[in-house]
Amino acid sequence: MSDLRDLYQQVIMDHNKNPRNFREIDDANHLAHGNNPLCGDKLVVYLKLEDEKIIDVSFTGSGCAISKASASLMTEALKGKTVTEADAIYQQVHKVMTGESSDRDLLGKLEVLSGVKDFPARVKCATLSWHTAHAAMDSDHDISITTE
Repeated sequence: MSDLRDLYQQVIMDHNKNPRNFREIDDANHLAHGNNPLCGDKLVVYLKLEDEKIIDVSFTGSGCAISKASASLMTEALKGKTVTEADAIYQQVHKVMTGESSDRDLLGKLEVLSGVKDFPARVKCATLSWHTAHAAMDSDHDISITTE
């Protein structure tokens, strides 16, 4: 368990310092704004969908290390997936971060996010980008969500 906690911390620090896909997508056709007023995390998730497939995904915004790292990991995991595949990953990531049983095979390297369940106050930080991306996939216009 200590090894997983160490890996969790290393991955969070790496993705916070060097976030992947931290940029706007000029021709995004799905967009959502996420806000966690309890800790001040704010982000925008950009998606370019074609034929129900995520061609590109990115994010911008500011927040704590866990929020930013989770968004970075999310963009890597969702790029190239179908909306159905992305939804299945979203469901499993949410389960693993809240301590529920999940499909570890589907998660792959995202299993490292299970470490957030040890910090209940940070679960909303880690899930914000996932909820925001999920909202963006379900909407063809700019949408805002708030987690509380």
